[in-house]
Amino acid sequence: MITIGIIGFGRMGRCYLKAIQADERYRVTYICDPDERCRKLAHEMAPEARIVAEESAVLEDTDVQVVVLCALCDTRLNQIERALAAGKHVITEKPLADNIEREWQCVELAEEAERRGLFCTVNMYLQNSWYHHLMRDMAESGEIGQLAIMRICHMTPGLAPGEGHEAEGPSFHDCGMHYVGLAGFFTHSDFKTWHAQALRMWSWKDPWWLQAHGTMQNDVVFDITQGFVYGQLSKDQTHNSYVELIGTQGFCRMTHDFKTAVVELHGVTRTERIERPHGGKNIDVLLNEMAESILTGKRHKDMPKFRCSAKASDYAWRFLNDAWEHDIPAIGTLDELERIRERRRTMTDGYGLLPRNNKNV
Repeated sequence: MITIGIIGFGRMGRCYLKAIQADERYRVTYICDPDERCRKLAHEMAPEARIVAEESAVLEDTDVQVVVLCALCDTRLNQIERALAAGKHVITEKPLADNIEREWQCVELAEEAERRGLFCTVNMYLQNSWYHHLMRDMAESGEIGQLAIMRICHMTPGLAPGEGHEAEGPSFHDCGMHYVGLAGFFTHSDFKTWHAQALRMWSWKDPWWLQAHGTMQNDVVFDITQGFVYGQLSKDQTHNSYVELIGTQGFCRMTHDFKTAVVELHGVTRTERIERPHGGKNIDVLLNEMAESILTGKRHKDMPKFRCSAKASDYAWRFLNDAWEHDIPAIGTLDELERIRERRRTMTDGYGLLPRNNKNV
């Protein structure tokens, strides 16, 4: 059994717990959260674990092999440093820290620790999605010719401004860095040129919608659109999420409804349509990659690295900074935003709702 401790028992901490409890290779030994209500819920959901308020109990216990870091990102550098110094493997949410300089410090710590046989990974869940692996395989098989254009869009009602993720940045960083990282995942390349346009929806201080386009180092053209602005007050909420890889001879594309993902290939020798369950945050996949790494002593080839996360975060901030160099209109009112927040406080089924200290995640 691989012993594991969770620090932070909000929405993602509860996601990890459910996945850990479903994997017979793991045993959760600690759950840590300073909030008394979260600790009470942890007792109910994991009676087998020690429930504590102070993270030192988890980080200093030599019997804990893996720590999962789910608190806000302004706590992570210190937690990562202490966990690695204590000889523990680390799974963390993204971003690695609350600014890019500290994120690169995390990368240095992780790469030094790996030379000592410790593994670190970050939940860049889109790079563990079956549909993105399938699309990359399709593109690299030659079926679409040479990859030329990459279009990525993710717009949902999602997290509203001011709901508690200030340390993680505006929506294009908090969420959009996933899609920035996905561009590198598909092209095996860094960004070369970019231009970003943003919008301050509801006159919020930060942009809540952004589109970036440009070129990769290998000359593939990209555009990425992300925003939690898609019908926040609409009677029936929906979203618009897709990825298109367009080649010189064919294309493949993906759409999903958060329940089912569909990948379509229009290649030079075959046309295919693959439909499977979406997979959500793919926590089970990440835990499997970590377990295999620990049990074999060799890093799983698909397990995301800290460097991948820091690079995605770095470019997301660069795109946001580029947008500030141009006109950023402010459309809508703060009164509308307060109506959105009030609606989300009372919603029981919606996009990106924050947990209300119950078992729902």
